[in-house]
Amino acid sequence: MANEATLSIETGSPIPFTVANGNGLEKGTILKLTDPMTASGALAYGNPIAGISASEKIASDGKTRLAVFRQGIFKGTASGSITAGQSITITTSNSNILEACAVNTENTVGIALETAANTETFLFELRPTAMELA
Repeated sequence: MANEATLSIETGSPIPFTVANGNGLEKGTILKLTDPMTASGALAYGNPIAGISASEKIASDGKTRLAVFRQGIFKGTASGSITAGQSITITTSNSNILEACAVNTENTVGIALETAANTETFLFELRPTAMELA
């Protein structure tokens, strides 16, 4: 997979989440949060964010726990223009490419720490947040 998030500064330890044994996940994958405290690579636009995988998970390796970052400074890839300080989320087409959030309408991955143009890499603070839309 391309465009994985890359850890630049570790500001918090990764936390163990449950994962499905059959799933394979690359290190740096932005993950979907499901109940109970389960991380999945099947992230789609609008899903709650669990965090970013701290290591690779090989499919059907017998492991059902994976370390997941919920804090840290990461480098990611931009879709469209992103301004430093904006909340960011995944794009509708690729869960590892990031775009600026529409105001109060989306689940966020974090906050941009640098301004970036389309396809540029930039630093962001991982800060998963779910917006209540009801």
